[in-house]
Amino acid sequence: MVHFCGLLTLRREPVPLKSISVSVNIYEFVAGVSATLNYENEEKVPLEAFFVFPMDEDSAVYSFEALVDGKKIVAELQDKMKARTNYEKAISQGHQAFLLEGDSSSRDVFSCNVGNLQPGSKAAVTLKYVQELPLETDGALRFVLPAVLNPRYQFSGSSKDSCLNVKTLIVPVEELPYTLSMVTTIDSQHGIEKVQSNCPLSPTEYLGEDKTSAQVSLAAGHKFDRDVELLIYYSEVHTPSVVLEMGMPNMKPGHLMGDPSAMVSFYPNIPEDQPSNTCGEFIFLMDRSGSMQSPMSSQDTSQLRIQAAKETLILLLKSLPIGCYFNIYGFGSSYEACFPESVKYTQQTMEEALGRVKLMQADLGGTEILAPLQNIYRGPSIPGHPLQLFVFTDGEVTDTFSVIKEVRINGQKHRCFSFGIGEGASTSLIKGIARASGGTSEFITGKDRMQSKALRTLKRSLQPVVEDVSLSWHLPPGLSAKMLSPEQTVIFRGQRLIIYAQMTGRMPAAETTGEVCLKYTLQGKTFEDKVTFPLQPKPDVNLTIHRLAAKSLLQTKDMGLRETPASDKKDALNLSLESGVISSFTAFIAINKELNKPVQGPLAHRDIPRPILLGASAPLKIKCKSDFPKALRYACPPSASQHRGALTCYEAKTFQVDDYSLCGLISHKDQHSPDFGENHLVQLIYHQNANGSWDLNEDLAKVLGMSLEEITAAHPAELVDSSGWATILAVIWLHSNGKDLKCEWELLERKAMAWMRAHAGSTMPSVVKAAITFLKSSVDPAIFAF
Repeated sequence: MVHFCGLLTLRREPVPLKSISVSVNIYEFVAGVSATLNYENEEKVPLEAFFVFPMDEDSAVYSFEALVDGKKIVAELQDKMKARTNYEKAISQGHQAFLLEGDSSSRDVFSCNVGNLQPGSKAAVTLKYVQELPLETDGALRFVLPAVLNPRYQFSGSSKDSCLNVKTLIVPVEELPYTLSMVTTIDSQHGIEKVQSNCPLSPTEYLGEDKTSAQVSLAAGHKFDRDVELLIYYSEVHTPSVVLEMGMPNMKPGHLMGDPSAMVSFYPNIPEDQPSNTCGEFIFLMDRSGSMQSPMSSQDTSQLRIQAAKETLILLLKSLPIGCYFNIYGFGSSYEACFPESVKYTQQTMEEALGRVKLMQADLGGTEILAPLQNIYRGPSIPGHPLQLFVFTDGEVTDTFSVIKEVRINGQKHRCFSFGIGEGASTSLIKGIARASGGTSEFITGKDRMQSKALRTLKRSLQPVVEDVSLSWHLPPGLSAKMLSPEQTVIFRGQRLIIYAQMTGRMPAAETTGEVCLKYTLQGKTFEDKVTFPLQPKPDVNLTIHRLAAKSLLQTKDMGLRETPASDKKDALNLSLESGVISSFTAFIAINKELNKPVQGPLAHRDIPRPILLGASAPLKIKCKSDFPKALRYACPPSASQHRGALTCYEAKTFQVDDYSLCGLISHKDQHSPDFGENHLVQLIYHQNANGSWDLNEDLAKVLGMSLEEITAAHPAELVDSSGWATILAVIWLHSNGKDLKCEWELLERKAMAWMRAHAGSTMPSVVKAAITFLKSSVDPAIFAF
């Protein structure tokens, strides 16, 4: 059953949260963020305000403080149960209290309580965190400020302790009563080439002639309809480095926060090779919940998620190597598989799978991913064919830690590659399952193409396996490095590798250097990457490297309140308290004991509303407009029902309610996925055979824009048969008409090329020349690499 945290409602009481102001400082590939929530009580009674908001899974939250009417109150990190008790006790005693905690079921959702905010009083609540910035394929560093938190699917076994269970108000983005501002400062010794964003920004202001420092600001009027994404391009991003940070001055050596910490960055120069794996079991697990009927982005013209998913599966099926095994699962409240178990990749099995993909709809209800995962893992392993699992989901689930735990348990027998679809996908789920199995994660938002990211990942999964990965340190006597990051067993080409270590022992005199060496084996050859670095730790008041190291370690031990093994709970709690980085077992609590005004009766509770995106949630089965008020009453929080007369319903002109739309937010033209008829690229790829060839038929003629008779008449039958002629024509068409999307068809083209070389032999140059002339193409014959 799907529980919505409110449904397009607006309460007339003033909302105490007025604005959110964010300051971001990016140095090289680390971001330090300070976010301030500005509250004001405009009512005549004391308030308790409750706000649920998204965070990135990799954020290391280390500070929380409040400024109330000019007085600063710094929070303390405590055991979560103790912090909650202290918060309730403080409120009951008439004190002012502030509570910040992460959700019990997911690392990417936080809640903030502001308790006993007096009439006319103002409070600025500030949280600070640091995080690594991931490296995109094109060399950009990606910073995301989460602004979208979609309702998440609640199933019968969901945690009752989750803040996502609180039915807070949800309003259209244009009616949101608070604003967002963000100023970002960027520093890099390598020089900043440009900054791009999915949101309007002020012009980039360079703070020096050498372009090593720059500042950008988010334009006013952000609508909370998308996460704020920055893509930062440096002149050089692939330089290995070591950053050594001094520990806390007053802490004894031997502790994580007392010793210096090192952050090591490697960019292994793994040679690009033709995919060598002709074996493997490839399982594609595709979300078919109702929310997949939504557009890929908030733009009206964007493709539906389910349509992009279908095209992606077609491309993946056509790109698989001959001799492998595969299967496709669709999941929602239930799940379906194309085949009872994985089958060998042949023309027959590929055609059967394609037929099912073409009929696929977002019709399986909610988002329950755990059951299909368990079914996949129960299946028998295929000797010589290691399992490669591709998971596509919009991430609207609540049992995040249970899913990650299941993937981790089976992590040694497979790799999981995950894809978060659309705004608000759970970073905790998508990153967590990839990390637990040695895979990679991707997020598909805005104008990103699911097809491109999926095919790049498939190419990565087909690369030769990097083996015997090891890290060694060469340090002066008396100094050693204690690894804090998990042992690295998988390295992918183009991937940045970040490793944290605690430096124990006596630091040498100035001018001394150390060396760290990454060694690995690829196809029998040994490779080494070395970095020499000065052994002079630098101070940082925010202890950025230490916090990131603690977060990295916590991610290996902290699996939530319910899923963390007892042996790890104590370690995670102690690590969190020592480092000051919040975890599932801790919370920040700040109490203003100077305020001592006993509350007469219960505090007036105000849930801060959140925005709802067009089509962001699973469809509701509302048959007609007369049912709308009933659905509205169900979705409102209990406190709202007590003020029914003050509730305004957004109805009138925008709602055309039926079985496939969320109060008309998904327009009628989008309710049924179109066929591939107008997309000639997908149509051409759809008709490729499993062995890489094409048949000479009407389907190919339609894509080429010619009659079958014309193509047949130009066929040099003395040089090649009809399939060879058709295949060469198809490949030339791809290069002429689909070059901008080459990353999506590169693998299936390689398969076609291999088939042609074996099929046409020495006549291939002559056939290619005839095909280029016939198509009047400017394609260079050299692409065929005779």
